[in-house]
Amino acid sequence: MNLFTSTIGQPNAVSIAFFFVFVAATLVITWFAAKKSKTASDFYAAGRSVTGFQNGLALAGDYMSAASFLGIAGLVALKGYDGLIYSIGFLVGWPLIMFLIAEPLRNLGKYTFADVVAYRLRQKPIRIAAASGSLMTICFYLIAQMVGSGSLVNLMFGLPYELAVAIVGVVMILYVLFGGMLATTWVQIIKAVLLLGGASVMVGMVLAKFGFDPSALFSAAAEKYGQKMLEPGGLVSNPWDALSLGIALMFGTAGLPHILMRFYTVPDAEQARKSVFYATGFISYFYILTFIIGFGAMVLVGQDVITKFDKGGNMSALLLAEVTGGTMFLGFIAAVAFATILAVVAGLTLAGAASFSHDLYVNVFKNGRATEEEEVKMAKRSTLVLGLVAMGLGIAFKGQNVAFMVGLAFAIAASGNFPALLLSILWRGMSTFGATAAIVTGSVLAVGLIIISPTVWVSVLGFKQAIFPWSNPALISMPAAFFAGWLGSVLVPEPEAKARYEEQKIRNYLGVGVE
Repeated sequence: MNLFTSTIGQPNAVSIAFFFVFVAATLVITWFAAKKSKTASDFYAAGRSVTGFQNGLALAGDYMSAASFLGIAGLVALKGYDGLIYSIGFLVGWPLIMFLIAEPLRNLGKYTFADVVAYRLRQKPIRIAAASGSLMTICFYLIAQMVGSGSLVNLMFGLPYELAVAIVGVVMILYVLFGGMLATTWVQIIKAVLLLGGASVMVGMVLAKFGFDPSALFSAAAEKYGQKMLEPGGLVSNPWDALSLGIALMFGTAGLPHILMRFYTVPDAEQARKSVFYATGFISYFYILTFIIGFGAMVLVGQDVITKFDKGGNMSALLLAEVTGGTMFLGFIAAVAFATILAVVAGLTLAGAASFSHDLYVNVFKNGRATEEEEVKMAKRSTLVLGLVAMGLGIAFKGQNVAFMVGLAFAIAASGNFPALLLSILWRGMSTFGATAAIVTGSVLAVGLIIISPTVWVSVLGFKQAIFPWSNPALISMPAAFFAGWLGSVLVPEPEAKARYEEQKIRNYLGVGVE
């Protein structure tokens, strides 16, 4: 029997000290950034002054969320080999972004992905549909991060859940409101370095116990829990469900608004490609670490202890930090996990503010006739509202399993945003009606199917059997969005949009006229 006793659940002075140091340091950065952030380009895109390497780290920081760090380690610790589906699924979307999305996005767009889709199409219908899809994705992603942050602080610092959510919300609003994209970028860079460094040290300490031989670690897991831990089938037994989940994770990455927005912070398409190259390297390394951390927690902490703290296994990485490095290391890793949530929430809020102010306020309500000053003012108001909404959602969804919320966000991004974005870049025949149909069909179908799937219909609403049998709908909703985009464009063609495709191609490949 495992006799390990954890201090998780009691106030931890080291965690609190690390937390205050991180928040103080990043607020100083925000203060410096605020002095440089005057125009819309400064606020949304850091004045396009970020280098490829810096943006690669910031992209990795945006992508390596608490759900990835805590959730995947927990899945591997409890389910073994199948946790690798999440590790690989989150990773394989990056080459797709590098080869298909990065360069056209930087050359065709300005602040949001709707800029690209609407480049040669009618602005209003595309902006309304794209902003709605983006805000839906962001809201579900925000819920997962806010609920995760509340639970983490509640366990680590001993603060009430509601107060923890409010603290995260206020600090995040300060980052975005005053520092804009420049402050958010540097917060992401610091967080990425801390997370990669902390996870590397933890893996080093785990492997040291097995003579730095990963195969010895896997053998110990098989000896303790059986060979099934090293074989597929522990988490997803239905192959269609596994395929659907893989598609959501892979293509959802290329449709996440806060990730796509990062390509506007670099000066040109070359730096955009370099960003993805560096980000892919950092993220690959990180997901390999989470796999070792998961198996390390399985063997060194034990599944019985992990499930005692959290049935979903979300505390696995923190428990492993305590087993390998003591209370001091636990405090550091907890503060890093908290910083991870803060940084991701700030990135999401900025993307949401851009969708509302740039797509809806400027291009729909004001018909493109707003000044830069008015646009930045509206973006800051949107940030404040989104921050309050995030806090409200975090408190309202207290105690919910956050994993399905992240899956839903990826499914909406893969179905609602990615097909319209890809077709508008590659297909001459794309029309306004087709693009709008693709976004609406993908978003609505993804949300609808997830609501009637086992993850919501059974686990949350309490019904005995789900109407839709799979946990993830992307295998149906994403092809449906592509079909809707094609059918809509064939039924309601747009000769003007076809005629402008050559101009779009020149700008796309040569960067002529890029800001």
